[in-house]
Amino acid sequence: MKREHLLTFLILLGLTAGIVIGQFYIYDPNLSPDALNAEARPWQLAGDLIFIRPLMMLIVPLVFVSVLTGVTSIGEPQRLGLVGGATALYVLGTTLIAVVLGLVLVTIIQPGAGVQLEQLSATGRAAFEESVSGKIGTAPADVGASLVNLVRQVIPDNPLKAAVDGAVLSVVMFALLLGLALVMAGEPARPAVKFFEALFQALMKLVIWIIWLAPVGVLFIVAGRVGEVGLGNLAGPIGKYMLVVAIGLALHLFVILPIILWVFGRTNPYAFLWRLRKVILTAFSTSSSNATLPVTLEECQLHGGCSRRATNFVVPLGATVNMNGTALYEAVAVSFLFQMFLPPGTLGLGQQLIILITATLAAVGAAGIPSAGLVTMAIVINATNQSLKVVNPDIPELPMWTIGIIYGVDRVLDMLRTTVNVMGDAMGARIITRLAQDE
Repeated sequence: MKREHLLTFLILLGLTAGIVIGQFYIYDPNLSPDALNAEARPWQLAGDLIFIRPLMMLIVPLVFVSVLTGVTSIGEPQRLGLVGGATALYVLGTTLIAVVLGLVLVTIIQPGAGVQLEQLSATGRAAFEESVSGKIGTAPADVGASLVNLVRQVIPDNPLKAAVDGAVLSVVMFALLLGLALVMAGEPARPAVKFFEALFQALMKLVIWIIWLAPVGVLFIVAGRVGEVGLGNLAGPIGKYMLVVAIGLALHLFVILPIILWVFGRTNPYAFLWRLRKVILTAFSTSSSNATLPVTLEECQLHGGCSRRATNFVVPLGATVNMNGTALYEAVAVSFLFQMFLPPGTLGLGQQLIILITATLAAVGAAGIPSAGLVTMAIVINATNQSLKVVNPDIPELPMWTIGIIYGVDRVLDMLRTTVNVMGDAMGARIITRLAQDE
């Protein structure tokens, strides 16, 4: 068995074993959520120490070096502008398509209709107070604040502090500018370019070593997450909502994105998905675009047929701003909560347009960390509440605590939407390869 096939088999084995251990050894339906969290925490801690932290250790230096070498390898500013413009068009276009798909599905299926809010209010309020409210309190309150926060990340006042804080978008922008400066400096800057190229190769060697920790890390991570939630809860009163999100994500990953890749990338999309199976498994297991980033960079170049230039430029940038899965999820989740809280038909075309715009912007500003979509969802809810007030001041606002209703199953959906986010980046790199071939 080839080494890459062996690793894929071991990761799948770890994933399966994690599900079994989580459901039949850790999860106990008689325990409270706090007790289940305590039971699952050692397993998640072990997965974090074995696999997640080694990957996270590489993110900032790898993002900086990969973007910088990607820019210097592309060369001329005009060519860089073409590649950057095409990448921005791809990100915006696929994100808008994802949100529209989510809105169409949630409007047709109406997962929130008939769900009794009273039955879920107690657990929803408790989950919100314990796990969500603190995070939302530190997040931008509306679209304007979110945009200002995004611009602040694009223009960091201290790139070293941004790197320490893990502000990946700030690191990307500084690397873009420095790479462009090295290109413009010409021959005197060649030693610096060679240094960063050598450093990139060394970092990728570290990535390969860490990937072999994935089977054990995945086992612990998945066991902890399944043990905390329990598979039986996936068929509860919000099971229909989960099904809508899952259908939307599956359609986007296996139909929409493949069509885009086939048309613009001239590539067999399903062969591409199979070749990047390790990326899919890592994204699904870690629920983090950032943690998966080192694996995505390595696999896109090694097995995905992506050029080094396109991969180093598109993938790190995509991990910070290209969140197709998160955008679709937020559109479905917010619509679902409003369907539960308000009479049928309250959300009109105007409100759906507000959700379309705000979910897209919120997804762009979402961090590549687990459950970041729950935090930015507050922006979408606020904007929709304000829109409804304009139509009818007597309509009650959707309380923010309703986010707690979907918190219990968010871990599972986070695994699915992260997979879509990451594969959107990989497919973007394959498409942009046509504009940025390696010499």
